[in-house]
Amino acid sequence: MRKIFFFSLFLSAFINLNAQTDTVPFKRLTLGGYGEIAFSRNFYSDNINRYSHAEDYSNAPSHGRFDLPHVVFFVGYNFGKGWRLQTEIEFEHGGTEAAVELEAEEAGEVENEIERGGEVVLEQFWIEKTFSKALNLRVGHIIVPVGFTNMNHLPNEFFTVYRPEGERTVLPCTWHETGVSIWGKVGDWRYEAAALPALSSEQFSRTGWINGGSASPYEFKIANSFAAALRIDNYSVKGLRLGVSGYVGNSFNNSIQPTAAEKYKKIKGKVMIGSADFHYKNHGIIARGYFDYGHLGDSENISVYNKNLPKYSVSPRTNVASDVLVSGIEAGYNIFSSLKSQNLKSQELYIFGRYEFYDSMFKTAGNIQKDKWCSRQVYVGGINYSPVKQVTVKAEYSYRKFQKPYNNEPSINIAVVYAGMFN
Repeated sequence: MRKIFFFSLFLSAFINLNAQTDTVPFKRLTLGGYGEIAFSRNFYSDNINRYSHAEDYSNAPSHGRFDLPHVVFFVGYNFGKGWRLQTEIEFEHGGTEAAVELEAEEAGEVENEIERGGEVVLEQFWIEKTFSKALNLRVGHIIVPVGFTNMNHLPNEFFTVYRPEGERTVLPCTWHETGVSIWGKVGDWRYEAAALPALSSEQFSRTGWINGGSASPYEFKIANSFAAALRIDNYSVKGLRLGVSGYVGNSFNNSIQPTAAEKYKKIKGKVMIGSADFHYKNHGIIARGYFDYGHLGDSENISVYNKNLPKYSVSPRTNVASDVLVSGIEAGYNIFSSLKSQNLKSQELYIFGRYEFYDSMFKTAGNIQKDKWCSRQVYVGGINYSPVKQVTVKAEYSYRKFQKPYNNEPSINIAVVYAGMFN
């Protein structure tokens, strides 16, 4: 009986110990993610010559596409004593970021593209130390806090099927770099400042401006130059966030084989970006908007330099603008918010409209030609239906408008998206 008693006591202690060791870590663990399943029917040509020979494609047949733009899983862990880990792994377009692409900027060449080193995108991987509500230190692979979309890139943070077109065209999106940042909240204010490796001007282009400059085809990120980013948000008004952000950093010669030629000695390629954005949610209304202005110093010299790079270079080898302008605004109303049914009130049905204007060649320097088809307006109208908080069905009609003689580009887009925590 004594042996049975001690065995029972040991077994009970063992079970309790395991319950504690199993439960505590899982309470500190957070799992979540987001993803998008999208279909588009585009009522325009996708031929690479549709801008250079617009008159040949005015009556082009429509084409359709299925896509998984982003499928993301994130894992976080709270170590205690103010130490925290966050990781985010992203699968873009259901693949590995290696693909065969038809390059519109390279005379229609078919190329095997590797946009970043590695098989998947490690979008975030950082360790953070919290000293107080007003001061947190974050080190690792972080989101660059510039612009609206980079800070609001989950699919339930914008109405459209795809991320806002203007910012995802001219800025890296989602823009993530390995660096150091400090952030905190003081009253109704939040700030974040970051030190980062600079962009590479060799991967700038006329359609995407600096968009490709954050990507590295190597197993490391080149950091011959450094950059800084700053963001400040205010929450003084109920339901309203107002934010401003900026970026500055030199981009020329931030490459694996920088030139030593004397004529390029003074070229810096300084990138400067200023952005203002807002988000309002109250009384069944959501409204969001942003305005970005960017300037690239030495853009004429960079254009000439890039176009003379070898064909095997990772550069698009095109002209690049000195200045870009991007603006967008959207607003939606949840028609279920005014109904008496409790069942419908737990759901959401937003009817929305959106307008964007952006020009990736808003201004050019010297003899660099300005391509008018880089100036676009986008009109979008549609619905977002959320039967539960984490899942949304999106449907929209989008109309991309160009200056004459270029053909406008209407499309219908449908998606099912999710975003939320799994535990």
